[in-house]
Amino acid sequence: MTPVTSTERERVRTDLVRARSARSAREGLIKGILVLAALLSIATTTAIVFTLLQQTLSFFGTVSPWDYFTGTKWTPLLAGDQQSFGVLPLLWGTFYLTGIGLLVAIPCGLLAAIYLSEFAKPRVRKAVKPILELLAGMPTIIFGYFALTFVTPTILRGLFGIPVNQFNGLSAGLVLGILVIPTIASVSEDAMRSVPSSLREGAYGLGAGRLQVALRVVFPAALSGIVAALILGASRAVGETVIILIAGGQEPSMTLNPTQSFQSMASFIAATARGDIPQNTLKYETIFVVGFTLFCVTLLLNGISAKVVGRFRQVYE
Repeated sequence: MTPVTSTERERVRTDLVRARSARSAREGLIKGILVLAALLSIATTTAIVFTLLQQTLSFFGTVSPWDYFTGTKWTPLLAGDQQSFGVLPLLWGTFYLTGIGLLVAIPCGLLAAIYLSEFAKPRVRKAVKPILELLAGMPTIIFGYFALTFVTPTILRGLFGIPVNQFNGLSAGLVLGILVIPTIASVSEDAMRSVPSSLREGAYGLGAGRLQVALRVVFPAALSGIVAALILGASRAVGETVIILIAGGQEPSMTLNPTQSFQSMASFIAATARGDIPQNTLKYETIFVVGFTLFCVTLLLNGISAKVVGRFRQVYE
């Protein structure tokens, strides 16, 4: 066996130091890129909030916050005595249409999640879940014209004989629910699939059937993820623009009649922003104050989601 000289030891030590330095440089570069991406997202969010807040404060310098949050008439684009800035009709339209959508999305989404997680064969699951995800990725303008040209005249008027307006909240809400189904189904199915198999095996060992295991064991164990899916779906519906803009109409209303026209906060922003409104005017600032209100509502829903998930989370070893 040939002895290793001190020169060779120094050469090996130098090579190792160089290799380690090169690897450290690459890791440092990757870390810097990741930090830059995180800072960019934070900076973008901060800039958006700053812009909204700046225009909102300017708006409230002219309009009383009390009149804005408690007024029941929303006509900011009119002039004179007909101009009013009560945002309640927009809030009502947003939550009312979201409620109609969730009445469709929650049962359909949860049933789809339970089927895919506990009953579907692997081949069926591999075929159905990508279709659900594809439905979630379709442009919402397709859903809007589907509601306007098919659901309203063919389903509501033709099949059920409901005397709805051409632009109505029922059609927009139903299609909004169809849009949200993939989100609730996919996230809920992932939460249920993450439940350990040992819980299922223990329930089967006690004589429980597949339906009992799904509803009484797996569903409660995945409750935190399911609640998060529901709130995520609600946030998706609250921020939807095109479906309501096309099929729901542009008439702010506080009625309970779903056959009438409605307008949400997001659809008002889209409809007003495409108009010829001079900048630095009160009418122009309404876009930003409604946007800031919508931002706060979405942030509140996300906060509730995080709190609920933290409260009901179950950790398995």
